[in-house]
Amino acid sequence: MRGLYGHCEEESRLEQIGLWPTPAGPFLCTHLQTGNPGSFCQGGGLPSAAQPCLIHAWDFLHTTPPPVHSHSPCKVYLPPLFHPDSQLDADMSAKIKCFEFGGCFFTVTRGDYSPLLEKVVENLKKAQRHAANPTQAEMLSHYIASFTQGSIVAHKEGSRCWIRDKGPIVESYIGFIESYRDPYGSRGEFEGFVAVVNKAMSAKFARLVAAAERLLEELPWPRAFEKDTFLKPDFTSLDVLTFAGSGIPAGINIPNYDDIRQTDGFKNVSLGNVLAVAYSTQKEKLTFLAEEDKDLYIQWKGPSFEVQVGLHELLGHGSGKLFVQDDSGAFNFDHEAVINPETGEQIRSWYRGGETWDSKFSNVASSYEECRAECVGLYLCLNKEVLGIFELEGEDAEDVIYINWLNMVRAGLLALEFYTPESGTWRQAHMQARFVILRVLLEAGGGLVSLQHTTGRDGKPDAVVSLDRSKITTIGKPALEHFLRKLQVLKSTADVAGGRTLYETYSAVTDEEPQRFLSLRKTVLLRKEERKLFVQANTRLEGKDVALVQYESSAAGLIKSFRDRFREDAEVLEKYLLEMAQADAHFWES
Repeated sequence: MRGLYGHCEEESRLEQIGLWPTPAGPFLCTHLQTGNPGSFCQGGGLPSAAQPCLIHAWDFLHTTPPPVHSHSPCKVYLPPLFHPDSQLDADMSAKIKCFEFGGCFFTVTRGDYSPLLEKVVENLKKAQRHAANPTQAEMLSHYIASFTQGSIVAHKEGSRCWIRDKGPIVESYIGFIESYRDPYGSRGEFEGFVAVVNKAMSAKFARLVAAAERLLEELPWPRAFEKDTFLKPDFTSLDVLTFAGSGIPAGINIPNYDDIRQTDGFKNVSLGNVLAVAYSTQKEKLTFLAEEDKDLYIQWKGPSFEVQVGLHELLGHGSGKLFVQDDSGAFNFDHEAVINPETGEQIRSWYRGGETWDSKFSNVASSYEECRAECVGLYLCLNKEVLGIFELEGEDAEDVIYINWLNMVRAGLLALEFYTPESGTWRQAHMQARFVILRVLLEAGGGLVSLQHTTGRDGKPDAVVSLDRSKITTIGKPALEHFLRKLQVLKSTADVAGGRTLYETYSAVTDEEPQRFLSLRKTVLLRKEERKLFVQANTRLEGKDVALVQYESSAAGLIKSFRDRFREDAEVLEKYLLEMAQADAHFWES
């Protein structure tokens, strides 16, 4: 591991993930920048029998740069196959070959990450023996098939079972899920979690679900832009036992398959013990707020964020309709009657068969959607019914509204840490979204939000962001309403050009007056807190009982947790990781 880290230190371009061969790092095939592999995987280059799963095929793919020139074959790896010589079903057999598409050749192969996925499958089979009900057992069977065959169809069937498994005490999900870190915004990163339900907080979320259909009517777009039927999801607050991935979110709305979300529904999850740890802070370490705001902020940040996460996941990601014309020519909306509220004209664009939100909006899709969900949370937190669901009323309710909005504008400032001036790119979807919202609220004017460059007590650059709470409903709400409606209309109508222009304009980081965001970025980096480390517990069998093993909150505790978790096979796993890194190393050579 030291050798791998040392190699990255020697070549700075390997420290970031980006499109090859830009300075941000050699991650993807050159062709990808012209969209060829994306188009190929969305259906243009594979047989029609594979079409149903091609909508999300790119989530599972790993593309290598062509070895000689642009006419050399571009290899597309399917990771979830743990034995290269394993027997394939008919669906997958049709995909493992060479295709010509758009003047390029694509060789679809398999076996990527096989040693690790063999371990995953081995443990899923063990877990299957302890499934709480037949639905869970069926779900695990589909996951095993997916990671053995490389079948997205199987993973989607497993996800359908997961949605049907209502109210389990122990919750889990696994697969190639989120595309946040993919420079192209399409391919999923592997993750998995196991958590237990917090029943008290889950009861509040259940009441929010019960009120969801009424609350959706409050959102600022016409009824035609909302889903025909709201499929009430399972919404629980979980305490994470283990979360395996590059980061731990505060909340989740999954699965990410658009077709399943539209027809089968989804689940919402709030990770309560993550919220408690990630968003705790000490007054003396609290940056960029006026002194008079700090005590109130510390008191209400936790409760306000619970409200925000609930609204963000359930009614943010769970709202809005995509206008689609399927392969047979049928529309899922009245294309002759529905009017675009932004233009007053008929709808002129929509998604065609095989196209999805991610495939159309590509690398801007994740952050755009997070921004839309965050806006929904801010907008609906003003609703008294919502506040009542979370047992907030009177002055407490007003304080929660204020801190929720203040937290968002402060987060927009903190987000500058995740902007890379050298490449002009954002490295984190949620942070980019929060910066965009800060820009929108600053643009609203009227003294709603102010952002000042100051000098700290230590004589170094500092800054203060403030929000006039008396103007949230009079200036803030109308500004957010207009922006949120525009986000939804552009998304619903597949208006990629309009959506990109809008979002990239607000995402721009410059040093223009009066904010001078590039200068503020230096201040943010100067004042940033140490990154929080999540020390995760383990379980072990003691006779017939399961014991929970916890660790001290320190770097030593984190290391011990990992050592204990992989006590039996640590050396083997490290060997696999090194071999895979070395096998791919020649792709990243200058």
